[in-house]
Amino acid sequence: MSSMPAAPPPTLLRRISTFFFTRPNLSLGLTLALPVLWLGIFYLGALATLLIQSFFRLDGFTGRIIRQFGLQTYQELLLPSNLDIIWRTTIMAAAVTVTCALIAFPLAYYVARYAPYRVKAILYLAVLVPLWSSYLVRVYTWKIILAQEGIISWVVNTLGLGGLLDAVLGIEGIGGPSLSFSLIGTFLVFVYIWLPYMILPINAALERVPKSLVEASADLGAPPGYTFRHVILPLAFPGVVAGSIFTFSLTLGDYIIPGVIGNSSFFIGQVVFAQQGTAGNIPLAAAFTVVPMLIMGVYLMVAKRMGAFDAL
Repeated sequence: MSSMPAAPPPTLLRRISTFFFTRPNLSLGLTLALPVLWLGIFYLGALATLLIQSFFRLDGFTGRIIRQFGLQTYQELLLPSNLDIIWRTTIMAAAVTVTCALIAFPLAYYVARYAPYRVKAILYLAVLVPLWSSYLVRVYTWKIILAQEGIISWVVNTLGLGGLLDAVLGIEGIGGPSLSFSLIGTFLVFVYIWLPYMILPINAALERVPKSLVEASADLGAPPGYTFRHVILPLAFPGVVAGSIFTFSLTLGDYIIPGVIGNSSFFIGQVVFAQQGTAGNIPLAAAFTVVPMLIMGVYLMVAKRMGAFDAL
């Protein structure tokens, strides 16, 4: 009886594969080493450096940064003029977020539950196409649209509503010589620019709502409004929160739109840009940058307490 042929010795690649297969913790560590290293150095390291810089101060006489830990820069941050900037930016971010949610939810709901396949594809394309163009091109296009000689003013004057537009622009604090030089125009452009970032997460959340739950609610006699409030909305709420994180945080930090569209009222992003560039006050710029981080941290904690992340 002939003996079975001996198995060939394992190749080097197979020995390496077996080595890592029998050591899953080592495999996991090597897999995550590069992403964790990148996150730790370039992200968390940058944030730590930013936080440290905010505790330094600028010498008003020499213009040099005094690298001694203290709270003088944060005391300067609490000046009424700086608090006004923080308040204005936060209110704008909140208004943009709420408006985007009110516009995005009905559209996302229709796309997720009622739109035919071709209509759904067209609406997806309509939402995504603006993201394929340059951010600056879209902002400056809106500056032309909102200008005193732009199409909006032309339509309003054609309809005989020029007096109403002038009355709105005459409101102190939010008005200006035209829509392109007012907080109203800034608000409109913010909503346009960030709206896709609200539509897509809400649509993704609504797509995951099982139709069987909606049908079961109807079969049990629940009216459509009750089903929406107690079945659909709680399951889609994480998508609303995800979209609001985008719109709220992006509005807090943006400095291009207020600089191109707005009036002379400063926002946090503009202050950071000016202080770290023209003024050279890196500590104050860092302190202003900490403010959106704190606001978003509080916002995420509130959202977590409301159960926004339970269905993720």
